[in-house]
Amino acid sequence: MGPVPVIVLTGYLGAGKTTFLNQLLRHPGARIGVIVNDFGDINVDAGLVSGQVDRAASIAGGCLCCIEDVSELDGALEQLSAPRLALDAIIVEASGLADPVALAQIIRDHAPARTRLAALVDVVDAVEHFRTVDDGGLPPLRYQVASLVVVNKLDRVPEKERDGVVARVRERVRERNGRAEVIGAVGGRIDPALLFDVAQPDEDPDQLPLRQLLLDAASSAAHGTAGDHVHAHSASVATTGPVDPDRVLTFLERPIAGAYRLKGHFAVLDGTKRRGFTAHAVGGYLHLTEGRAPAENVLVAIGVDLDPQAETALRSALAPTDSRGESTPERAAALMRLERRVRLSTKFV
Repeated sequence: MGPVPVIVLTGYLGAGKTTFLNQLLRHPGARIGVIVNDFGDINVDAGLVSGQVDRAASIAGGCLCCIEDVSELDGALEQLSAPRLALDAIIVEASGLADPVALAQIIRDHAPARTRLAALVDVVDAVEHFRTVDDGGLPPLRYQVASLVVVNKLDRVPEKERDGVVARVRERVRERNGRAEVIGAVGGRIDPALLFDVAQPDEDPDQLPLRQLLLDAASSAAHGTAGDHVHAHSASVATTGPVDPDRVLTFLERPIAGAYRLKGHFAVLDGTKRRGFTAHAVGGYLHLTEGRAPAENVLVAIGVDLDPQAETALRSALAPTDSRGESTPERAAALMRLERRVRLSTKFV
């Protein structure tokens, strides 16, 4: 298993962060660790999380981004990323008063080696956002670090105005961050595939004792109409033979339109040596690690409005190189660029 993805969940007070989290926890097959932060001495928000899941850590007494000693957060992430738990993801639900920019920086710089900063999801209240968070001046800095902005509570907006509200938020976000995905939602419902890989539903439910309770709750809960749920689409390609490091890295840093998530592994040639890399890219966050060279190269793109040409773009990125590993200035520069991205893994690009 690779590093456990850490998803930072932010949003202004009352935007629906806990509702959003509960929807993810109820999804069949989801194995999620939760860190809940509430501003105050009593961690009220922790009591609102469905079932408390099996591995939940709570940090009370202040906003995460304001903690001088981050050891408490480090300890919670260390505990939840233990290999024996085999979690799909760890979600940090921050206080509504949290500064997303500072919080993302803290997790990126201090998270344990078994984790990776995978995404920052900012939940927006479709009705109140432009009266409370975005006053129409300079776009809020929080947009800069968001990988996914969920315009929630669309059911409280007249149906004919909903697309316009989402478009307005998207326009403002793109002024700060052209890589963020902006989608609308009702009741915090989105496809978890946008955030993490869901475990197979045929796994032993007793591996996590409360998991079955969550699944039972999901089967009896009202999930709204089909139109309320945002579904992701995917495209995947597999090739053999070493690929061009510059071409595949360029694609990972600037993927095709609609490809919110990219994941996969590939091999490159360094002289006569094959070197393997694993990549996870989400809305501007790129986590790249080096390991054993795979027998085949694989890339998967996931998104809501995935470009119909996504498969063609993936195949181009993974096209086997004609080079036999000859040392040239261009090849040396491409390998150095790849190595640099490994060192800067998870840095916002």
